[in-house]
Amino acid sequence: MTAPIVHELEPITLIGGGEVGEGDLALALERAPVLVAADGGADTALALGHRPVAVIGDFDSLTDAARAALPEARMIAIAEQDSTDFDKALRHIAAPLVLGVGFLGGRIDHQLAAFNTLVRQSDHRCILIGERELVFQVPPKIEVGLAAGDVVSLFPMRLVSGRSQGLAWPIDGLELSPGGRVATSNRALGRVVLELDGSGGPNDPGGLLMITPRGSLDAVMRALRPG
Repeated sequence: MTAPIVHELEPITLIGGGEVGEGDLALALERAPVLVAADGGADTALALGHRPVAVIGDFDSLTDAARAALPEARMIAIAEQDSTDFDKALRHIAAPLVLGVGFLGGRIDHQLAAFNTLVRQSDHRCILIGERELVFQVPPKIEVGLAAGDVVSLFPMRLVSGRSQGLAWPIDGLELSPGGRVATSNRALGRVVLELDGSGGPNDPGGLLMITPRGSLDAVMRALRPG
């Protein structure tokens, strides 16, 4: 298990080097005031007037100006090239929940890599905030207080099955997979409950991503926070 670098008892905000929409960082920091940057995300944070408590990554996209603006003790270099900076940062954070900005939008390959990290680091609960939507990994069971009519998309990153309540088109009895059936463009009837079948024990998340409206952030945070 990777030893955490940042320890917090409350949710934290993680900023990446991708596109950060207007209001994204403020929205996250209102709910998770401690800010950590993944590599070049430190430049964006500084440009928006915020100083991260830690910068984690291989520093291949961090500018000299950002390095000079932050204390050396806050710079956590991880030299390996087998993972993205998002992966490096997320796996070194110990917090009940992470709100990620700067990981959606922009280059499609970066977004796909971020989705891969959500699944690979599924023991770290994380919500990615986009311009219109949120993306997060579904735990074995979740209950989210959505509004009737909200668009809900479920995208499998591997073979997954389970049961649902509160969806216009239930997933009961379906096998979802990235190369087969997916469950995008569904609709919430109100509160949505998902229970996934796992093959690796009670904590196996099943590899399912859920996409909900940006306005559901507080409801999703309540659903994902432990306890």
